Amino acid sequence: MSSTPVASDHATVTVTVGVEPDEAFLLFTRDINLWWRRGPRFRNAPGGTGIICVEPKLGGRVFESYDVDAAQGGGERVVEVGVSKIWDPPNRLVFEWRLVNFAPDEKTEVEVVFKRSGANTRLTVTHRGWSQLRGDHPARHGLNGPAFIRMIGLWWGDQMKALIDFAMTDE
Repeated sequence: MSSTPVASDHATVTVTVGVEPDEAFLLFTRDINLWWRRGPRFRNAPGGTGIICVEPKLGGRVFESYDVDAAQGGGERVVEVGVSKIWDPPNRLVFEWRLVNFAPDEKTEVEVVFKRSGANTRLTVTHRGWSQLRGDHPARHGLNGPAFIRMIGLWWGDQMKALIDFAMTDE
């Protein structure tokens, strides 16, 4: 696995998954709730509850859904993280990415490219658009420039490690 900050605007992480591209695409999209890490660093849902989902179509939502306890009004909460802009199985997925603390006009973009590498798939995630957020934005956690991009790359590296581990146990 490599995590390379290429510029101050985006982070790129590349991993090799031990399945063919069509299966890797399904693992990333259909099975996202099974491998996406839980906890406050990775999900909005409290205590590791809820689901994360990618709707399998162009314009499909990337969202998290979880139950809210009665003390907070009860019911289901749906947090839309983004919308797919490119849906090209098994080659490429591009979706907008928004954190809950983003203003309505703030967004970044995640591109996932799936390339055959023998019997495996080279999966590259590029998360870009960070330069559009102000330097003191809460999403930056007080970091800017290479330090911030390194943090984003490590975050995606953790996620891709979880995907690889899931793919190995799913065989």
